[in-house]
Amino acid sequence: MNIMKKKSRLLLAICGSYIVLTLFSCKKDKLLFSATPEISISSMTPTTVTQFRDSLVVLVHYKDGDGDLGFTEPDSLSMMVQDDRTPAADWYYIPPLAPSSAVIAIQGDLEIKLHNTFLLGSGSQEITKFHIKLKDRAGHWSNEVTTPQITINR
Repeated sequence: MNIMKKKSRLLLAICGSYIVLTLFSCKKDKLLFSATPEISISSMTPTTVTQFRDSLVVLVHYKDGDGDLGFTEPDSLSMMVQDDRTPAADWYYIPPLAPSSAVIAIQGDLEIKLHNTFLLGSGSQEITKFHIKLKDRAGHWSNEVTTPQITINR
């Protein structure tokens, strides 16, 4: 009987260890990137434009750990672009960059075309920069990036 008791205890210890190891080995998957979007400027061309004629093209690289950048509703404006020379920002729509039901890490580039940049004053040239940031569906704002200096000519 003593041998049976030892075997029962050994079996109980093995089963208990297995259960504890199983519970502690189940971890929630970590996000590859932060759930808060991160952006950087990959490129911008040209750096000198003629007003009303040339367009600026800014390539913004994004990373988002849960893939909730962009909205299905076209009235949801989630990208802010602000000219240093103006007090108010312009807002733009971004469509979903991943399926809306998926929780996946995404990264890529957004091409932003700024058409018809123009002079605000009466001079023949102005210099400015643009500030850009994104908001995801959870309401998280990305960091703000600033373009290199842009020269606008008459």
